Amino acid sequence: MAEQEDIHVSAKEADFQNAKAYMLSTVNQNGINVYDHMCKIITKIISEKPENAVDAFEDISKALKKSLFKPQFDTVQDKPVVPKAYQIAETQKKLFRKAEDDEITPPEGEEEVLTPLTNLMENAFYFEEAGVGLSREEMFRIYLALRQLVDIYPLQKVRFWGKVLGTNADYYVAEVEFREGEDTEEETYIEPNPNLGAKPPMDEATNLENLEDPLPKPDWKAPVVIPHEEKGYGVNKFTYFATSQLGEDWTRLPCVTPAQIDGARRIKKLFTGDLDAPVLSYPPYPGTEKSYLRAQIARITASTNISPINFYMFDEEEEEPEEDAARDHYIENPEFEGVTARDLVDPSNANWVHHVQYLLPQGRCTWFNPAAQRGEEEMDEEEDEEEREEPDEPEPESGPALLTPISEDNEIDGASPWTLKLSSTRIGQYAMAVVKSNLWPGAVTIGFDKKFENVYIGNGIKYSVENYSPVPTPPAMSEYPTGPEVTEADDPTVEEEAALKANEAEGAEGEEAAEEEEEEDDED
Repeated sequence: MAEQEDIHVSAKEADFQNAKAYMLSTVNQNGINVYDHMCKIITKIISEKPENAVDAFEDISKALKKSLFKPQFDTVQDKPVVPKAYQIAETQKKLFRKAEDDEITPPEGEEEVLTPLTNLMENAFYFEEAGVGLSREEMFRIYLALRQLVDIYPLQKVRFWGKVLGTNADYYVAEVEFREGEDTEEETYIEPNPNLGAKPPMDEATNLENLEDPLPKPDWKAPVVIPHEEKGYGVNKFTYFATSQLGEDWTRLPCVTPAQIDGARRIKKLFTGDLDAPVLSYPPYPGTEKSYLRAQIARITASTNISPINFYMFDEEEEEPEEDAARDHYIENPEFEGVTARDLVDPSNANWVHHVQYLLPQGRCTWFNPAAQRGEEEMDEEEDEEEREEPDEPEPESGPALLTPISEDNEIDGASPWTLKLSSTRIGQYAMAVVKSNLWPGAVTIGFDKKFENVYIGNGIKYSVENYSPVPTPPAMSEYPTGPEVTEADDPTVEEEAALKANEAEGAEGEEAAEEEEEEDDED
């Protein structure tokens, strides 16, 4: 009997083990088997002891399955959209960390190093009082970003030039001046192709002049390429840096050429926020958006950077320039006593002057004679047998001299190019003079006593009285000079040809008769 009972128990244990193995082997897509799932359900029932465990059994099973469910596909909740403010904070985090490290008090006995950076937060307060500018938080971030330039480059002066608004991103622009002799970076210029339209080189076998019937020569000549002004002079006197995101590296803008300034005057194009983006326009622009931004900066600076009268003066010890040259250098007047805000908003506009050189239509601050260069090029070429005609001497371009009052600026359709007002009419004692440019909307200057500041916040487009219309396409150029030796004549009709032959025959008969008469006269 005992042996039968042992055999019976062993058979039940074997059945249990087989059932357990089966429950462990049945696994769903999520890797859950029946045995573990039943153990969790029983454990949850024993621990929570619900009132009606039989009815809650299915709910408990569904809740456990739901807690272990992991979808195999991506959903919006798996990849949440990172807010733009968070991205900006991550980018600008290093600015604040760098500022905290620099704010350590220097050891005793060591003097504070003077920074070339202007007090931007003080200027932000003044512009806020005038009702222009950016928020204090943004101006503080700009101040921290400008400190990066001071740490990287040997600068003598750093100024926040302004903010240029774009369609996808905005540009923050800094105007800097390097210490003398410490700017070793070479500048690259994008010049137009001077050989555009020139005759291709040909060997002796294909030289058109050796043909029996040579083709006429075109009299078109490629225009003279106006050379750019060197770095540190004229329109390239200052260096500019730009960035579309505070906290990222600043990008140095290239020097500008006359061709780029001339191209910027012919188009009206909003900025995209990408310095390497192509400028899609007509006429085609010679460069990318980086060059276009630099050209607009040069135009805005030359037209809107002003200062109180007598704040700057010409150096008396400096040699007088030549007759055709204009002064391009000035110094701060140590005896400047300041101008009150009420005098600065005088309707005569006589208390503000331009302290940036005038930008000539040629695209330079100093005029270049293209006829002289063309004459040198023609002297190098082989001279023809006939004497060459001397080119007409062009009329030299000129403009207002440096430190000229803004009262001499041209009007805009009968209206003044400047708007002057006080920042507050309630408390005039502490008010500032606010000068806004109507030619370049967004250019603002504030001034009071011995202080003034310039800033530009706009889209970089110049105001025009008329609606903008693209430049028309130029007329087709004549390939060769027209004349009887070049122009092809129409073939004569049959009647015209018969009449021509009859006339020739009559002429021949008349000549024979005349010859016979002459012979008879000779015989007599």
